[in-house]
Amino acid sequence: MKQKILITGIVLMTGIFVGWLLFHSSGNKDNSSGQLTEITNGTIWTCSMHPQIRMHEPGKCPICGMNLIPLVQNSTGSIDSGAIRLSPEAAQLANVLTSVVSKGKPVKEVRLYGKVVADERLQQSQVTHVSGRIERLNVNFTGESVVKGQVLAQIYSPELIVAQQELLEAVETKLTQPAIYEAAKDKLRQWKLTDNQITSIEESGSVQKSVDILSNTNGIVSARRVNTGDYVSQGTVLFDVADLSKVWVMFDAYESDLQFLHKGERISFTFQAFPGDNYSSKIVFIDPVIDPITRVVKVRVETGNQSGKLKPEMFATGIVESTFDEMRNTIIVPHSAVLWTGKRSIVYVKQPGTDEPIFKLREIELGPDLGDSYIIINGLSEGEEIVTGGTFSVDAAAQLEGKPSMMNKIH
Repeated sequence: MKQKILITGIVLMTGIFVGWLLFHSSGNKDNSSGQLTEITNGTIWTCSMHPQIRMHEPGKCPICGMNLIPLVQNSTGSIDSGAIRLSPEAAQLANVLTSVVSKGKPVKEVRLYGKVVADERLQQSQVTHVSGRIERLNVNFTGESVVKGQVLAQIYSPELIVAQQELLEAVETKLTQPAIYEAAKDKLRQWKLTDNQITSIEESGSVQKSVDILSNTNGIVSARRVNTGDYVSQGTVLFDVADLSKVWVMFDAYESDLQFLHKGERISFTFQAFPGDNYSSKIVFIDPVIDPITRVVKVRVETGNQSGKLKPEMFATGIVESTFDEMRNTIIVPHSAVLWTGKRSIVYVKQPGTDEPIFKLREIELGPDLGDSYIIINGLSEGEEIVTGGTFSVDAAAQLEGKPSMMNKIH
């Protein structure tokens, strides 16, 4: 009896176990099939930089943190095999924007930086034309203003004393020997004594031990090179004087900007010291030699400075709006529309005849860079519609689908 009960129990347990295996496996199979169908029918989200990432919902890439983009598998063969089609939702999430290609007047805005410098043509060196000892300096510091004819210093010169004595002797015989008299005065004139100084010596009838050195220009003393009591030789520089009534503004231009800069072209500029004050002038000189260290070219502008408001070494910012007369009616596209690989440039053109976001890569030839846009030499026609926003996202989708893209050159 006990043996019969034991056998019955074993058979019952075996039946329950076999039933559990059958029903549990079937349920899992059905559930797996349902999940597979859901994954197959759902949108797969991937990363444009890491295509190995596959997610079932939008989010961030776990590797780089970029927004995931939908991986769209084109199931229809009615579009160009090289084109990429995005769903409207995917295009909206990727901020894909398009614009119609049009022609316009190209204008390049070149920004230059520079500073104020003294006009080299208005700089003078105040020298002594006779040897002697500096008895007195009337200008004692750098930056002091001087005017033409002002007494800068007084010099004691044995040579001048001898020359004055010769003049006084010649005065007594000027009626009988006028040539000697004129020669004595010419000798003093060679040492840059003025006619008034010579007349003063004649009228006084005595030798002046110290002679005035007069300024020959107006301006600002930019350097003082002597002190009282110094012995100087003929031609020694006493002061450097700069006339700042007109100044130069020297701008630095890079090699890439030279094609947009021309002599006579107008430039507007401002100074950091006077915000809101606008100046305008013409380019009068472009240095023919590039600085081998800074790799820039000096561009010179002249401007008046009668008030003395502009001072050397002030920083300036200039803007030149250069027009391309030979390219007055050309196609211009924004920078955001162009992907540049280093060897070739591409854009994505929206396929005509469809409202869906279907784009195809096209290689173009770029012209001059206008700062925020390019001139297109070849590859686009007026009226075509191209991607101007989200271009990289479109290209990433093309790469993921193995379509022609920036990194996958067209054969």
